[in-house]
Amino acid sequence: MRDLQAAGGAPLTGDAADGAAPAAPPLARRRVATLMTVFPIVYVLDLVTKTIVLRTLEGREPLVIIPDLLQFRVIFNSGAAFGLGTGLTIVFTCVATGVVVAILRTARNLRSLPWAVTLGLLLGGALGNLTDRVFRWPSGFGPGRPSPFQGHVVDFIETFPGHFPIWNVADSAVVCGGILAVLLAWRGYQIDGTRDMEQGGQDGEEKNDG
Repeated sequence: MRDLQAAGGAPLTGDAADGAAPAAPPLARRRVATLMTVFPIVYVLDLVTKTIVLRTLEGREPLVIIPDLLQFRVIFNSGAAFGLGTGLTIVFTCVATGVVVAILRTARNLRSLPWAVTLGLLLGGALGNLTDRVFRWPSGFGPGRPSPFQGHVVDFIETFPGHFPIWNVADSAVVCGGILAVLLAWRGYQIDGTRDMEQGGQDGEEKNDG
């Protein structure tokens, strides 16, 4: 009977007949695993660096690494990346939450290695700053914390002091992920592993298992 089922293309188990979803293809699992490796690295690195600079530099003079080029100085940012949009904290909290949800939903169709890295950077960066929005002052849910979801993000990396906004690891991950996303879309690489050759400057579509 099993030979007849196999020859006829029928399932050898009752999973498909019972309506159960087939297991994720190995390629999809590998790509999701890549995303799930990149984003916690970014998130933990962001959290650890913020914790260190708060304990060592908060309320102190900037730590100069390279004069006139790079220094560490702690500020609390209520706006978006690089200090943009100050005063719109709750808006950026909602945007970051939407980005996280969208990335998690998109991961179901992930077959591309470059997109796995890109989404990992975006997810790790978004979660890093979202953690600040939810838990850092003045956000919180206890006494003396009157502004839920409006916490200030810790920024500390200052390049070209006085000429460029201060940023953090999460900001850099979001920016790098955004640049990669634009480049991949411009070159026609799709999240599902295919490539739109018209976007890449040619006609047709080809498979790309990368």
